[in-house]
Formats: sequence, C-alpha cells, structure tokens
Amino acid sequence: MRPQDTAIPNITADLQRAVQVALEEDIGSGDITAQLIPEDRNARARVITREDCTLSGRAWVEAVFHALDPELVLTWHFEDGDRISANAVIFELEGNARAILTGERAALNFLQTLSGTATTAAEFAARAEGTEVKILDTRKTIPGLRSAQKYAVLCGGCHNHRIGLYDAFLIKENHIFAAGGIEHAVAQARVIKPEALIEVEVENIEELEQALAAGVDVIMLDEFNDEDTKTALKLAKGKAKIELSGSVDRDRIAQLAELEVDYISSGSLTKHLRAIDLSLRIDL
Repeated sequence: MRPQDTAIPNITADLQRAVQVALEEDIGSGDITAQLIPEDRNARARVITREDCTLSGRAWVEAVFHALDPELVLTWHFEDGDRISANAVIFELEGNARAILTGERAALNFLQTLSGTATTAAEFAARAEGTEVKILDTRKTIPGLRSAQKYAVLCGGCHNHRIGLYDAFLIKENHIFAAGGIEHAVAQARVIKPEALIEVEVENIEELEQALAAGVDVIMLDEFNDEDTKTALKLAKGKAKIELSGSVDRDRIAQLAELEVDYISSGSLTKHLRAIDLSLRIDL
C-alpha cells in the first residue's frame, strides 16, 4: 500500500470490511452468469484506463480478486500515486476465468472511485505547487469508504484533516453555541482529551481573538474575505495555524495559496470526484 507512511488508523480492517460488503451485495447467492463458463477454465485479462488519471486502490483490487481465488496472479504496471495516460494497461490478471469475471465489477468500482479521488486531489495539489500551503480533505466522504478515500487523497498529493470525530477537536458554530462560548468549549476539550489537537472555526475577527486567547492549535476561517484573512494571519502569527475553508474549489486554490495560510480544506476532494473510466478485457 502506498504512500508507505500513511497513518490512517484501521485502514487494513476497513479495507477488508469494504471488500466483503462489496462482494456480498454483488454476488448474493451466486454469480449465475459466471456459471456459463467451465469451472476449470483459466483466462488472462487486462485493465485499461480510458482517460488520464492518478492511480489509487491497488490493495482493494487485490483483496477483491484474492477473496474469490487466492491463486489469481495480478501484474501491475503502475504504483498508487502514479500519473497514468489514457489507454494505458494498468494491470494484467491471470487465473480462473469465473473468479476474474465475478470480481471484475467490485474491483473496478473500488479502483475507479479511489483513482477518481486521487485524480481530483492531484489537480488541487498542482494548483498549490510552489507554495507552503497544505491542501486538506474533510469528512465529506462516501459512507463506508472513509479510510479508503483518505488514502486516495494522499496518493494525489494532498493531506488528511482529522480522520473522524475521535482523533481531533473541530469546534464549530453549533458546538460554540451549545457549549456556552469559545472559551468554555476549549476548556472542556482539554478536560475530555488533553493530548488532542484543538481547532476552532471562526466567522469574524472577534471570534478569532477569542480563539487565540484560548490558546487553540488551529483556527479555521470560514468564508473570510482576503483582507480579513490577512488581518487574521497577522494576529495569529506565532500563536496558531490558520486554515481556510468554505467555497473552496480548484479554481480558487492558487489565489488562496498566495495568502500564505497554513492549510486550505475542501470537501471537493472527496465529494466532487468523478469515477475514472476503466475497462477490463479478457482473453481465454
């Protein structure tokens, strides 16, 4: 699995669960169409991309096919994170024909979705190239594929925000209101999980000053204009990291990166992906 330094917790267990669900929902009581093929017939196959993409999802593909037949042999021509040109053969597959055809759809569903995520992330990363800003994903992921899409974001050259609700505090407007203000919310966060990163979302300079006074680690500026962002950066310098969020699409990344904030987060990395067009061709 690549990147080798991924710190996404439980990714292997999540992968196995996702593959099991995918196969169960597709195969059900059995692949009746595959039964048209003699049980002992072997075949070779190749998977081709019909468009340029950034690859992600090898481990999911392998898990699908090996769950059906551990003897299937996959030969990859690219690594996760590689940029691939249209019409290239991504990998070849050899073994039992029934297993290949039964696993085809589930395997390609994972590969097209995760490569679509990685491709979007690569486009965002390219817009920020040459700057120090880190492009972050969010929790706006496909249910059941959180760790998979977070991994794909890394393959595309962007970075992970918190993985879920358990590994960092992100105190937003509703939390602030319900907790009785920024100061109270931050104080309680330090009681609940002292070692966790604390981030507060603010909507104006007054709230930013409150967050700085509370000593938070990161401040998220929600829908700040450029002038207010520059003011926030001056106030926060040496005290807290600054993250921009809200209405961030790939066309604005370069402009926002020039403001020299620490982070830019965008749900578009995982929720606005377009699956890559892939094709499996089999040779008996």
